This record gives sequence, structure tokens and C-alpha cells, in this order.
Amino acid sequence: MSKSSEALGILAQLVLGGVSVIITAFLLPGVHVDGFLTAVILTALLALLNITVKPILIMLTIPITIVTLGLFLLAINAILILLASEIIGGFYVDGFWWALAFALILSLINSLLGVSLGEKRPTR
Repeated sequence: MSKSSEALGILAQLVLGGVSVIITAFLLPGVHVDGFLTAVILTALLALLNITVKPILIMLTIPITIVTLGLFLLAINAILILLASEIIGGFYVDGFWWALAFALILSLINSLLGVSLGEKRPTR
């Protein structure tokens, strides 16, 4: 795959991720996104956090993740959403439970749209 087609693929994933964020924010009254550009920036930031911060949080919380049979990973996702809301000015979440709902619904919509930012995609 050439570099330009790879860059276009990443850009397409960012745009689709932005659409997912807009749809999810529309469905949840406790989540506010100022516009599509903010949604695309949020998508890029969440991908970056999932690549860098999430593995560290998972390693630090292995015991509680085992005790909760993996359910604590949902809390880690909500924490990353709250962190992103502190970093990005046009993205607001009204609390932990809204962040948890946002993470769950965003994940569902991303899988329906085929968004795979921050994940290793299989090579063809």
C-alpha cells in the first residue's frame, strides 16, 4: 500500500470517527460536541489515548480488572473520555455515567461504521 493511499485511509477513518462522535453526542443529552471539526479532533485524540495511555492504565489495574471479570475496562474507557473532555474545549461530558454511556454507544456505532482508529488492522 502506498503512503498516499494509507494517508487517505487514515483520513477516511478520522472522518467516519467524527460522524460516529456526532451521532453519539446527538443520542446522549449529557454529551456536547460543538461541531464536526471538534468531533474529528476528538476522534484523533481518543485514538492517540488508546494507543498510549490505555495500555498503561490496563497494566496498572490488572488486579481489579481480573476481579471484575474485565468490566473495569469499561471504566477505563470512561476515564479516557473524561480526560479527552478536559483536553478539548468544544467537547463536554456531564459526568462519569455519561462518559460510560458515550464510550459504549460510540464503540457500537464505530463497529457498525467500520471505524478502527487506534487498533491494529489486519494486512491484506
